[in-house]
Amino acid sequence: MSRYFTSALAALEPYTPGEQPQDRRYIKLNTNESPYPAGPQVVKAVNADAVRDLRLYSDPACTGLVNAIAARCGVKPTQVMPGNGSDEVLSFAVRAFCDERTPLAYADITYGFYGVWAKLWGVPDKVIPLREDFTLNVEDYLGLGATVVIANPNAPTGLALKPAQIERLLQADPDHVVIVDEAYVDFGAESCVPLVEKYPNLLVVQTFSKSRNLAGARLGFAIGSEELIADLNRVKFSYNPYNINRLTLLAGTAAMEDEAYFEECTGKVRASRQWTAQALKKLGFTVLDSNTNFLFAASSRMEGGALYRALKQEGILVRHFDAPRISNYLRITIGTQQEMETLIAALEKLGA
Repeated sequence: MSRYFTSALAALEPYTPGEQPQDRRYIKLNTNESPYPAGPQVVKAVNADAVRDLRLYSDPACTGLVNAIAARCGVKPTQVMPGNGSDEVLSFAVRAFCDERTPLAYADITYGFYGVWAKLWGVPDKVIPLREDFTLNVEDYLGLGATVVIANPNAPTGLALKPAQIERLLQADPDHVVIVDEAYVDFGAESCVPLVEKYPNLLVVQTFSKSRNLAGARLGFAIGSEELIADLNRVKFSYNPYNINRLTLLAGTAAMEDEAYFEECTGKVRASRQWTAQALKKLGFTVLDSNTNFLFAASSRMEGGALYRALKQEGILVRHFDAPRISNYLRITIGTQQEMETLIAALEKLGA
């Protein structure tokens, strides 16, 4: 780093995204992208006329997209705020609802960006260990005097809480915001969006990256009370009013309105997930129950890091976290059925 870098950020450790190697063609099962392309309505919306309009700024209010999200989720447009990926929305939320007196609380095994944002914004954090079986117990979060962020379903474990469990936390601490990160909710878990009308301290964040096939478009959104959304917009308009480009606004609106394609793609992922989990178990793997588009699994025959490297040699990328408690596990994105069959064949070949 340069000598001009501020001392406050000198110790910051950035989030490490999944690798995107360019040396060869891989079966990419490491970054939880959709194996299916953007839908036909998205392709139709992002046309030559839309490209010509790139000379113009995008709508800072994101009106068409906001209306589409609100209609689909059964809330008012004033209860929705889109962002440049759910990462931006979550970052804004940490900035808006945490400070030196209000820490950010999150699990020790969860999405790695939460701790990065806390340090980036100078916010103290409280890291709460998951139970031995990797489940999250909301009782561990009561009385913390903190903004709480819960990935539900959790990543990388894939495990999910019921909305009633999160409701317990919302009831117990009405003076602090509870952020529920639902990046993977569309693959089998129950959303907390219906609780938004009942609890003004609930903020639900979702993404178009997984179930809507738009990871490269960078689009996410928050749903909450009108007051919480106004807070987020205050941060947004103080930071980057035109945070979503014109093509992404069109793509997101089309994807949100194309319910048939959404159901088709998520249904295929769920079916392949079930098949892959059963195949892994037959090979002797420990596989956690997943409500996501990935599986968290450990081999009984090969250590996690070694297996990750062996699969990479076979042209298959999975995600390995060299961290305490989970170093023997791999996070395996669900690809097409053919890709999952190739994975299982490679594991059989490796004797994993």
